Amino acid sequence: MLRIHALLQQDKRPNCSTLAKQLEISTKTAQRDLEFMRDRLELPVEYDPATRGYGYTEEVVNFPTVQVSEGEVVALLVAQKAMEQYRGTPFEKTLRRAVEKLAAGLEDEVSFRQADILDTFSFHAFGVAPVEPAVFERLARAVRARREVTFDYTKPKTGRTESRRVQPWHLANIEQCWYLIVRDPAKDAVRHFALPRIKAVKIEHKTFRWPAEFSPREYFATAFGAYAGGKPQEVRIEFDATAAPFIKERVWHESQELQSLPDGRLILTMKVARLEPVENWVRSWGGRAKIYNDRH
Repeated sequence: MLRIHALLQQDKRPNCSTLAKQLEISTKTAQRDLEFMRDRLELPVEYDPATRGYGYTEEVVNFPTVQVSEGEVVALLVAQKAMEQYRGTPFEKTLRRAVEKLAAGLEDEVSFRQADILDTFSFHAFGVAPVEPAVFERLARAVRARREVTFDYTKPKTGRTESRRVQPWHLANIEQCWYLIVRDPAKDAVRHFALPRIKAVKIEHKTFRWPAEFSPREYFATAFGAYAGGKPQEVRIEFDATAAPFIKERVWHESQELQSLPDGRLILTMKVARLEPVENWVRSWGGRAKIYNDRH
């Protein structure tokens, strides 16, 4: 219908036969689309016997495909701005084009300039890990098609590059870095691979079944940072009175519980799968945080 709308705007006077040929549809489909545009969308579509084609009887600026409020468009523009921290994925350009089209289509209903909105908000991500667009796109395609992939992977500690063949389950962005969650058939284990370390991706013909026991939400429910999977265990962290207000300002984990102590200290309780990242995080607070022990 958008293509029909463009032809009517250009006063090409198409009929059902010419539309069927140009759009590779049946003449009945063309007729139904024209009737829908006229009767449901209330566009001024009319058949002209003189030219044996359809046209608009008055000017039509925008095609009424989406009805959204100004607040919803602003939210989309903010989302577009947020996507800038994920440069290197196909989402960035696609989202920008989509938002620009929506904003342009509403110029006669809402009054604001897109540039003004984008200048109002900004996002400053720290430590963003860039990803090659081709790598991201191939892996995303393999995840959707449930096909095995092979790739070269550089291990961060040794710098050695190894060839891997895995079953890709899920793509997750964790702390500004994209990770591929896979099943490694050779080791019969769930593994994480950081996309910036992946090269030479090849999608294989062999397919696999989506594991019924795997749920991304449940899998990451006990994650802390990039570490997920495993049996959850409770950890309690004590923060002194100086650090406590900063801890209260944020949600650090979906399972967290906060307990304020009379002297201003704070106990943060979480259920996590791995303790190593929690210990590293506690050390980053210096002497203001420590693993809590009921005896002291």
